[in-house]
Amino acid sequence: MFRTRAVSRSRSRSRLVARPRRALAGALLAPAVVLGLAGCGSDDSGDSEDSAGSSNGGGSEVTLTVLAAASLTDVFEEAGAAYEEENPGTTVRFSFAGSQELVAQLDGGAPADVLVTADTDTMASAAELTGEPSVIARNELTIVTPPDNPAGVDELADLADPELRLVLAAPEVPAGRYGQEILTAAGVAAEPDSLEANVRAVLGKVQLGEADAGLVYVTDATVAGDEVHVVPIPEELNVVAEYPAATLNDAEHPEEAAEFVAWLNEEAARGLLAEAGFLVP
Repeated sequence: MFRTRAVSRSRSRSRLVARPRRALAGALLAPAVVLGLAGCGSDDSGDSEDSAGSSNGGGSEVTLTVLAAASLTDVFEEAGAAYEEENPGTTVRFSFAGSQELVAQLDGGAPADVLVTADTDTMASAAELTGEPSVIARNELTIVTPPDNPAGVDELADLADPELRLVLAAPEVPAGRYGQEILTAAGVAAEPDSLEANVRAVLGKVQLGEADAGLVYVTDATVAGDEVHVVPIPEELNVVAEYPAATLNDAEHPEEAAEFVAWLNEEAARGLLAEAGFLVP
């Protein structure tokens, strides 16, 4: 089970302090463990179902493996803990990475129960592997700099400065595609010094002072709190990222996977997503 922490209550534009988490790499896999309850001094399989020794009446523990976009790391760890509390006997394990990495894992045969990506295109590319997806959250992008904003970045146009150390997500990553859409719409010809495998890697470089600016999701900036300075992107130039969730056709626990995806669309999960700065459908 993952260690959780409280997410500060905020709106989608709030900037609250929280310790960032590094995206987890690789699928965390765990088989379901069937608990055979010992008979009360009897091996008779015909015992009544309410008997503590019944082989038919014993409960079972289920571990759901959820592959999720890196930008969901903090809120999903909290959501997983809430779901486990509501559903005793179920453990939710997450593997966080760039959406394209998650699909590559599935293409390579990695077993999992649920997939949640940061864009509908990547989910569509895995259509043969998933059930019907549903959008559980939305997000937008923002510029982040180190707290003292050493390069004096005030607007998108400043990202074209050749002296600026700019870091972006790679173009195959949803955040990278969204970022390029924004720069193109703004007419900004920016040349990044580094292209990262996921948006949390972009955030990390800015936090460490290894970059003067980067484009991340609003929720990433919220997680970073005062470890970054935020430069908002005008609404007319921003994009809205959609996060679809779907069960996997080869899920080890298809019924429980469907229940988890349905729960992500319910009030409890929507509240957690909203508190973390996501826009909820």
